[in-house]
Amino acid sequence: MSSENLPQSPEQQLRKPRVAVVFGGRSSEHAISVVTAGAVLRSIDRTKYDVLPIGITTDGRWALTADEPDRMAIADRRLPSVEELAESTEGGVVLSVDPGNREVVYSEQGSVPKALGEVDVVFPVLHGPYGEDGTLQGLLELSGVPYVGAGVLASAVGQDKEYMKRVFLSYGLPVGPYEVIRPREWQQDPSGARKKIVDFAAEHGWPVFVKPARAGSSMGITKVDALESLEDAIEEAQRHDPKILVESLLRGREIECGVLEFEDGPRASVPAEIPPVTSHEFYDFEAKYIDAAAGLVPAPLTEEQTAEVQRLAVEAYDAVSCEGLVRADFFLTEDGGFVINEINTMPGFTPISMYPRMWQESGVGYAELVDRLIQAALRRPTGLR
Repeated sequence: MSSENLPQSPEQQLRKPRVAVVFGGRSSEHAISVVTAGAVLRSIDRTKYDVLPIGITTDGRWALTADEPDRMAIADRRLPSVEELAESTEGGVVLSVDPGNREVVYSEQGSVPKALGEVDVVFPVLHGPYGEDGTLQGLLELSGVPYVGAGVLASAVGQDKEYMKRVFLSYGLPVGPYEVIRPREWQQDPSGARKKIVDFAAEHGWPVFVKPARAGSSMGITKVDALESLEDAIEEAQRHDPKILVESLLRGREIECGVLEFEDGPRASVPAEIPPVTSHEFYDFEAKYIDAAAGLVPAPLTEEQTAEVQRLAVEAYDAVSCEGLVRADFFLTEDGGFVINEINTMPGFTPISMYPRMWQESGVGYAELVDRLIQAALRRPTGLR
């Protein structure tokens, strides 16, 4: 019997829904996940929900953490970590994989395990592999616990830029030129793999962008202007992912649009524009999170352009079978058409991130945004749907 069909005790019926905010993780976006969690924890309505913060360390340990959002911010260019927030260096949090039992247990070696109570919904604010890519979502499906955001398939497709683009193309969405180099190609024929990139650049022109296929927050991306810089770019991308993606430079304006699940289906926010960042080669990690480069919200577009990018954002959301939320990133090219670059199934959610800023401008403030995502997750069953 699935947990959503289990009869509730009077105590369960009276208590507030319990939200486990899970953050950190093993990816290179660990710190940004911690910052996001701080903003979410600060905004959850404590009169409406009970909250349990659970951090995942960089080596994968699930830790009970302090509910102290102020300690989760970037301070003096220093990035926070779960290790600094964990209440113990040894204890671990365990979520049952029995769908009839949503109990969370905390245990330390040599001590009696301590029950922390049941969880009604998980708000996973992890970015990148081992969290945003369907792995955590699969665990939550096995556990029968509802969760915020995309399911297993949509999370996996949304994390892998190669298959994301393949899905977009199959739905007729406009995608820019790209090339994929898989790990086996490097291992068996590295010179042939490099030649694929050189041939791609010869066809589409320099510069090209070399990036990890399954990373976010602009981690590991290098703008390569000439052949002599290619080797270092490949090495940097492979620090984050053995599979890499090469994309041509699309000349135009960078436009983003948020999608949010409402009771009647997904809706698009007003779009935003990322203006050229003069102090950086492109809109990279430091520009986004350290130097806080400002986007224009709403984007200065015509009514027709706004309607078109909103339509494409919702189509991308539906094409990948997303749930909850998505940020869709586009280029408005010099010929006036939109090209979709990628989607993020758990976009940056920090106070300065574009997704909440777009919804703020659309009339949905940060606290309401968090509440809508939790409510959407509570309405949605786990399992096939």
